[in-house]
Amino acid sequence: MLTHVNKHGKPSMVDVSRKSISRRKAHARAVVLFPSGLITADNDGEVQSNKGPVFNTAIVAGVMAAKRTHELIPFCHPLGIEDCSVEITLDAGGNAVIDCRVTVEHKTGVEMEALTGATVAALTVYDMCKALSHDIRIGEVRLVSKKGGKSDFGRSDESSA
Repeated sequence: MLTHVNKHGKPSMVDVSRKSISRRKAHARAVVLFPSGLITADNDGEVQSNKGPVFNTAIVAGVMAAKRTHELIPFCHPLGIEDCSVEITLDAGGNAVIDCRVTVEHKTGVEMEALTGATVAALTVYDMCKALSHDIRIGEVRLVSKKGGKSDFGRSDESSA
């Protein structure tokens, strides 16, 4: 059943007025794929480009995006996000792994906020590094886990801490 369509078949925001407030958490991940050996991090895990500190800038962009998801995605409810963290690490292949975790006490979940945060952080990494190579790609963006609401969800192939 499509939840964003009313009884007349028209687009509509989901009515959450009768739902209970509960603690909602979501964890999303995006990966930026770099050509082999292109990126190296300093001792603090930061990557520098001519535009500045790549990961620190992407972290700020991801949090800002998560907070503004309702302005970007039709019918997303505006939420007073209570916690949002973006972590970026380089994996063994030299790719940036971006994890965005969002928490709120509300009547609706924060999956879209976590996905938006991870995606915008990935776009920011791409933007800040694109002068280095045209072969940089944004890989899979996906929900890793969610807690709260009707049901919990977690991928067994990834850590959802």
